[in-house]
Amino acid sequence: MQYEIKGDQLPVVVCTLNPGESMITERGAMSWMTSNMRMQTQAGGVGKAIGRMFSGESMFQNKYTAEGSAGLIAFASSFPGEIRAIQIAPGQSIVAQKSAFLAAEPGVELSIHFRKKLGAGFFGGEGFIMQKLSGSGMAFVEIDGSVVEYQLQPGQTMLLDTGYLAMMDETVQMDIEMVHGVKNVLLGGEGLFNTKVTGPGRVWIQTMPISKVAQIIGTAGLAR
Repeated sequence: MQYEIKGDQLPVVVCTLNPGESMITERGAMSWMTSNMRMQTQAGGVGKAIGRMFSGESMFQNKYTAEGSAGLIAFASSFPGEIRAIQIAPGQSIVAQKSAFLAAEPGVELSIHFRKKLGAGFFGGEGFIMQKLSGSGMAFVEIDGSVVEYQLQPGQTMLLDTGYLAMMDETVQMDIEMVHGVKNVLLGGEGLFNTKVTGPGRVWIQTMPISKVAQIIGTAGLAR
């Protein structure tokens, strides 16, 4: 499989498949394809289907296979931002925000990742359930706005405003930390909590979470 990510604020990933190669994706993610691409809708087992539903995706996945000759299939983003290609390898799983998954090679498995700490689930901005990408193969994920990547060393921490964490290696630990100082809480405009991530591993931070967009639109509507 070869791919090219095109576009700026509303990108698309165009994949070229050799005969017999396949891609899996969530329902409705295909944007265009050549006529020799064949679709097969599958659940992959009841447990996996229910897990995908709780992680923000459809219970069913579509599998597209190039038949007879090379095929082309494109998957466009659903929100202004970036599409990132992530190589998934055994023992190197990625944890992403809900609904981040766009498409992947068949060797990649999409499942749910539970937040272990109650406080982080309530106040961390990413919710109790996130997506986990494991297995082996290339995966494509959607990120809101632009993305900045950091490599955290063991024990190294960063604080993020809630909702800005797009993805992280499974080795990264995530928790919440309360903003210190009554004046900071009341007048700082940053809320009560920040998301705390601790290495080792990579973290991908998005610059414009969809939750912030909704907040800005709501504020603008009230101001009129």
